[in-house]
Amino acid sequence: MTKTVLVMGGAGYIGSHTVKHLLDNGYRVIVADNLVYGHLEAIDKRAAFIHADLLNSASLYAIFNRHEIHAVIHFAAFAYVGESVQDPQKYYLNNVVGTINLLNAMLANNVKNIVFSSTCATYGEPNYIPIDEKHPQSPINPYGKSKLMIEQIFADYEKAYGLNHISLRYFNAAGCSADGEIGESHTPETHLIPLVLKAIKGERDSIHVFGTDYDTPDGTCIRDYIHIEDLAAAHRLALEKLPEYCGCINLGTGTGTSVKEIIFAAEKVSGKKCPTVYAERRAGDPAKLFADNTKAKEILGWQPHYASIEEIITTAWNWETNRKF
Repeated sequence: MTKTVLVMGGAGYIGSHTVKHLLDNGYRVIVADNLVYGHLEAIDKRAAFIHADLLNSASLYAIFNRHEIHAVIHFAAFAYVGESVQDPQKYYLNNVVGTINLLNAMLANNVKNIVFSSTCATYGEPNYIPIDEKHPQSPINPYGKSKLMIEQIFADYEKAYGLNHISLRYFNAAGCSADGEIGESHTPETHLIPLVLKAIKGERDSIHVFGTDYDTPDGTCIRDYIHIEDLAAAHRLALEKLPEYCGCINLGTGTGTSVKEIIFAAEKVSGKKCPTVYAERRAGDPAKLFADNTKAKEILGWQPHYASIEEIITTAWNWETNRKF
């Protein structure tokens, strides 16, 4: 029997790519989204769509009452670090209280499988690199704290109610679907690669590079960029691993790319120069952040297929030059 997966936040960047991947692999998918940040145009036409909100419990219960759901993939969190510092109430309400509402609706309908979109922000400032799942978790902003709280709630719900859960802590999501149908479209946009590409296109005056004196080969910050389709595949593999495994798993390539290397690769892919302004460091930016992805490989059998940053940026450039929404 074809299994039905409810994708909360399935109109967003990572959610929409995961929906597409699930459908391509034979799943029946229901997308639930409040469309505050998501895009209706991003939802695959093969999926059913329901307008719902984590803070509206009635809308959640209605989904489970009307549909036989096998599992939930949960992307419906607010995810702007700066905003979380300025308005923590918004983040704790939606991310934490909203997730409890979702879990209550699931358990009331005997749905006990959930894959959660977590983040490396739960680790805070790195004590060592690469970061593995045993690294201490000391998040430095309400966004990271809210995700850590959710991971802890899952562990308690597992013991008390038999919840099966995998939290995927990913590093820097990047790129767009290879077929160019869906891509990255945030308002505001805060991710480096689309900002660089917008500067190249002339939609921004320049890209600001914050800090050139870090302890890295070229002096700029290093991050772990993972292609969105590799992320989507990991969510399916995690779904298929439940209930055999419960816990937290890092998602990253295991290698880092510097800001200057991103700009250089984007210039190479586009054939155009990126107007760049070098500025002082930002407070709280670690020099290096990249994952130890051993656990993802061993437990999920996952392997990132996009091997180079140029491949990732090529998909992003194709989207930016033929943007559909």
